[in-house]
Amino acid sequence: MPLFDEVLKRRVVILDGGMSNALEDRGHDLSDDLWTARLLRDDPAEIVAVHRAYFEAGADVATTASYQASMPGLIRAGLSDEAAAGLIRSSVHRAREAAEAVAASTGRELLVAASVGPYGAALADGSEYRGRYGVSAAALRDFHAPRLELLASAAPDLLAVETIPDLDEAEVLVPLLDALGVPAWFSYSVSGDQTRSGQPLRAAYEVLAGSTAVLAAGVNCSAPADVLTAVQTAVSVTGKPGVAYPNRGEAWDARSHSWAGQGSFDPALATTWVDAGARLIGGCCRVGPADIARLATTLLH
Repeated sequence: MPLFDEVLKRRVVILDGGMSNALEDRGHDLSDDLWTARLLRDDPAEIVAVHRAYFEAGADVATTASYQASMPGLIRAGLSDEAAAGLIRSSVHRAREAAEAVAASTGRELLVAASVGPYGAALADGSEYRGRYGVSAAALRDFHAPRLELLASAAPDLLAVETIPDLDEAEVLVPLLDALGVPAWFSYSVSGDQTRSGQPLRAAYEVLAGSTAVLAAGVNCSAPADVLTAVQTAVSVTGKPGVAYPNRGEAWDARSHSWAGQGSFDPALATTWVDAGARLIGGCCRVGPADIARLATTLLH
């Protein structure tokens, strides 16, 4: 498989879009607390099918369905410790299955990024869009460390540390990533020129600047209009390639587990993100395979 740092030498790497919306479009109800992780347990072939759809649309990277998969959450859902650990590892295997199938027929170099969502995602109450969870750094380490080790043991090409809402969580994650030694991108969720918890972006990206594991930094699951400032700040502060994969621009309603409002995802905006230093570009929630196909056409042709 191609090494992540080699892939980053390209001008642009196309990421996939949202797993959840693609599964919902295939008729699946994701309203329970496990969200997309439920399909890892109940219908893993559907996870593979979505990964394949994004690869076939032009994505170079599959982001695994592990964003909301945590040991505590899976155990609460009735799984044993062993079964929960196996399910988290299986997210990488399902993405790899899709990558190998598409690569075999196309000859393309395709990557698997193991999704590492924030602590708030496992709470299933929308707090990943607020941050400042009111728990200690030790509690955050105890939450993240086992999952990072499980995902790394399944041999992804890299880790996608994503939708992180505040620098306090980043300060816990970065040493864990550096100790693990698996290459990663790291993306915050932002609002304007601040993290979702209200911290200046410059301070947030400074946490990533000296990391040996974090090879790219940026923004995801944020409004498209907020991407450019975040990418400019990430690149200037860290000196690393930028990451940009916004959601459609709608707002998440934690009560109904649904998105509301008008979307504003426009692939044409991505050219400005590339000019600002972004090299990993895709979409997040509510951005589907058709959007990724348009994005790939815009950036690669």
